[in-house]
Amino acid sequence: MPATLLPLFPLSLVMLPSSAIPLHIFEDRYKEMMGELIASRGEFGIVLARDEGIVSIGCTATVEQVVERYPDGRLDIVVLGRRRFSIESLNDEKSYLRASVEFFNDEEARDVPRELRTRVILAYERLRATLSGQHTGAGPPAPEAQLDLPQMSFQVGHLISDVTKRQMLLGLRSEIARLEYLVSILPEYTERQEQTRLAKRVAPLNGHAKHVVD
Repeated sequence: MPATLLPLFPLSLVMLPSSAIPLHIFEDRYKEMMGELIASRGEFGIVLARDEGIVSIGCTATVEQVVERYPDGRLDIVVLGRRRFSIESLNDEKSYLRASVEFFNDEEARDVPRELRTRVILAYERLRATLSGQHTGAGPPAPEAQLDLPQMSFQVGHLISDVTKRQMLLGLRSEIARLEYLVSILPEYTERQEQTRLAKRVAPLNGHAKHVVD
């Protein structure tokens, strides 16, 4: 059993390795946690919180940037995903939850077939184009996919907002399995995103279009 307990931050999102996300810290217990972690540059675990409780597999993160400190102790920070873990037991002795965890890596290191990588890249680019069309000007565009990344699957997964799909991706212990999973879900997922984009474009016109005759 690990000697050190990992602080946990349950959220309604799934952190993926090598992904960066902004967080706003406002609860007293998490102000306390971040105060300790920022000083030590320590890791904490982000786990998906569901109605029935937290899931057992999560991803650690470190605070990469403190964007703003507020007078009442609130924080705006940017965190970066690091290592995957599985919870073995929970500890509630502090104001925030901690856990004894087991870290894990992929169980196989077979080379990914280039054809599979190419199929994922094509699916990624279609999704990237769709999301860019939805959020033009709302933030930086999604990065271009890279064929040579050892865990390209997590980069692709960062564009998926569905937490159930992201959680599935996080738990798979093979890059090939993750890429095959992405190939199986991305076409339908992207199609739904495209339908959402179309609906947003059409909705403002409903009931308001006028034909003007001089």
